[in-house]
Amino acid sequence: MATEPTPDLPTAAKAGTTPVAPVEEPTIGALVTDAIRDVGTLVQKEIQLAKSELKVSVKFGMTGALYFAVAGFLAILAVIMFSVALAYLIHWNGDGLDLHWAYLIVTGLYLLLTGLLVALGVKKVKKVKAPERAIEQGREIPKALRGQR
Repeated sequence: MATEPTPDLPTAAKAGTTPVAPVEEPTIGALVTDAIRDVGTLVQKEIQLAKSELKVSVKFGMTGALYFAVAGFLAILAVIMFSVALAYLIHWNGDGLDLHWAYLIVTGLYLLLTGLLVALGVKKVKKVKAPERAIEQGREIPKALRGQR
């Protein structure tokens, strides 16, 4: 004995599901409000991205500048040491050979250390870049607002 569906029940009730309420269309005011909020969020995210990229670049720049400062200080020390060594070389009386050569060796070590710090400073400064991702995404905003890809 098969039961036949009763004709007075709605189709959704016959299938065992609940009827779906009609969806209201959003108003233009609500759409504009949502769009303004989304654009505001997008701008805030772009600013955060630019800040984070600039923070990394500033860190590399400051590290490079510190290396340059230390290298400059060591170069001044090397000039002082060379001056003392040259004075001992000019005033050489035959017994001071070891002393002035020692000053020249120390001067050479300062110069090697200065060269190393300059190389490290150049390497760090070369890592400084513009916030490329933020700039590229910023260029995409007008296209997105016009509905282009």
